[in-house]
Amino acid sequence: MPKAQTKSRSIYGVHPGIAMMANWIATLKEKSGRTVEQWVALAKKEGPKDEKALREWFKKEHEFGTNSAWWLAERTVGKGGEDDSPEAYMKAAAGYVREMFDGSKSNLKPLYEALLNEAAAIADDVKACPCKTIVPLYRNHVFAQIKPTTKTRIDFGFALGKFIGKIQARLIDTGGKAKGDRITHRIPMSEPGEIDDTVRHWLRVAYDLDD
Repeated sequence: MPKAQTKSRSIYGVHPGIAMMANWIATLKEKSGRTVEQWVALAKKEGPKDEKALREWFKKEHEFGTNSAWWLAERTVGKGGEDDSPEAYMKAAAGYVREMFDGSKSNLKPLYEALLNEAAAIADDVKACPCKTIVPLYRNHVFAQIKPTTKTRIDFGFALGKFIGKIQARLIDTGGKAKGDRITHRIPMSEPGEIDDTVRHWLRVAYDLDD
C-alpha cells in the first residue's frame, strides 16, 4: 500500500455536535420565549448563584432538560462558549491541539501530524474534530481517534465494532465493544516511523465500516 501524500486541504472541521447546538440556540426563543441572553439575564436576577443550584433551577422552575440546564447554568456563571458557533469551536479547537502537544508532549507533534496526513489521504470526507484530550476522526461517525496518552505514546484508535474477521495481534482490544464505545481497538505508537501498512490497512477498514 502506498504511503500517504501530503494533502493541501485542511483536515480540520467543525464537530457535528456544534451544528446541533447552533440550531438549538437559534430556535431557543421560539421554543421557550427567551433568547440565551435573556435566560442568562433572568437567571442572574432571580436564580441562585451556585452553578449546581442553577442547573436544578433551570430544570425545576423552567422545565429545561438536563443538557440544556447544564449549558445555560454554565453560561450564567461565565463558563463555556466554545461550542456556541462553528467559528467559536474552530478557534477553541486550535487551542486544544496546542495544549495537547505542548510542553512534555511536544515530541509527539510530528507523529500526530503524520497521522492526520494519513487520515486526510483516505478521502475528502474525512475530518478531524479536536476535543480537549483527543482528536476524533469523522466520516459519518467517529471511525478513528488520536489520543496522546502519555508523554511518549499516542494511541491510534479504530472503530472496528462492525468488523467480521481476524484482528491482527498488533491491535489492542480497548474493551470498547463490550462497553458500547465507538473505539474498540488501538495501536500504540511513539514516532512517525511506526506508521506502516498495518496502520494504514486498519485505518482504511475503519473508514469503510462507517459507510
